[in-house]
Amino acid sequence: MNSVAIVTGASQGIGRATSVRLARDFSAVVLAARNSDALTGVADAVKSAGAEPLICDLDLSKVESAATLVKTTLDRFGRIDALLNIAGAVPQIDLFEMTDEQWYAGMELKLHGARRLTILAWEALKKSKGSVVFMSGSASLDPKPTFAAVAAINAAITALAKAFAEQGIKDGIQANSIVPGPVMTGRRRSFMEKWAPTHNMTVEEAMKEFPKEAGISRYGQPEEIADLLAFMVSPAAKWMTGTSVRMDGGEIKGI
Repeated sequence: MNSVAIVTGASQGIGRATSVRLARDFSAVVLAARNSDALTGVADAVKSAGAEPLICDLDLSKVESAATLVKTTLDRFGRIDALLNIAGAVPQIDLFEMTDEQWYAGMELKLHGARRLTILAWEALKKSKGSVVFMSGSASLDPKPTFAAVAAINAAITALAKAFAEQGIKDGIQANSIVPGPVMTGRRRSFMEKWAPTHNMTVEEAMKEFPKEAGISRYGQPEEIADLLAFMVSPAAKWMTGTSVRMDGGEIKGI
């Protein structure tokens, strides 16, 4: 049977790894991100893994992009079986220094972009009895002033996913969120390059030290999160909905 997954933020990190992983389970993977050059490489990897790729070079922080993505997918494949909302980078700026504009920019892509896209894909997901996953993060469970926006927006995403899940029970759509801890991506390395000098370390020293600061043995890998996401949109997980799944190497110690 033909099956189609949309992955946002597909050009790098967890989004890239998830796109390639889903190519083993879906006949087509739609790759949405703002970097067309990077998406070309992801498309090649998806094709090699066994699925037909479709590149959608667009910015989901813009209101019109969600409709474009859904229409492009349906025009090409006629269905949507899974939507994985991974796109979104929120600035890690101190609560007392972050401007309104920076708050709005952080919310527009990761929260509102995912909300708009899910609403517009809902009818297609209803027809396929499909699945939606939202990307939150462990900062939502342990907020600090240095990354208050990350924490607040991730917490909102977890709540949003539960709201969609409530409607999904009526409509036959599964909706969940994932809460990853520190994962070694390009974005994480950029954070280390800023974090290291403030702690009188080289970047390589910081890469070894930061997991200890987080109370974990090592960083997670994008492929590990991709495997979890693949399970969450698989037939084996169909009874799981309204759930926030944490995978963080033990970073959050609370129950």
